[in-house]
Amino acid sequence: MIDELLNLSDVVRYAAVYRDGELRTGSKAGTLDASAAESDRYEELLVNPTVLLLTSQRRNIDCGGLEYVVIRYGSFFQLVYPMPWGHVSVCLEKEADPVALASRLAEFLATA
Repeated sequence: MIDELLNLSDVVRYAAVYRDGELRTGSKAGTLDASAAESDRYEELLVNPTVLLLTSQRRNIDCGGLEYVVIRYGSFFQLVYPMPWGHVSVCLEKEADPVALASRLAEFLATA
């Protein structure tokens, strides 16, 4: 799944799949301002699951569900999708339009 995520668009820099407690990641070569691999690992194991937990709690009150979360860092966007078995995270170039890509990624994940 990592290769397919990386190839969905030229603006995809990095992808991670956290499935049933196992983390798999991949990134495109030559990415400028890339985060350290160890930093990415902690983001996938700690930050993104916590963000999804908090936003899912809000979703359950009266928001009609949670499709994805967009995080804007200084050097890139991060799209995080909750999945029944964990989450999928896709990092996009800072010039990207994350909302425009979000539905395309969601369609892909629906069939994955």
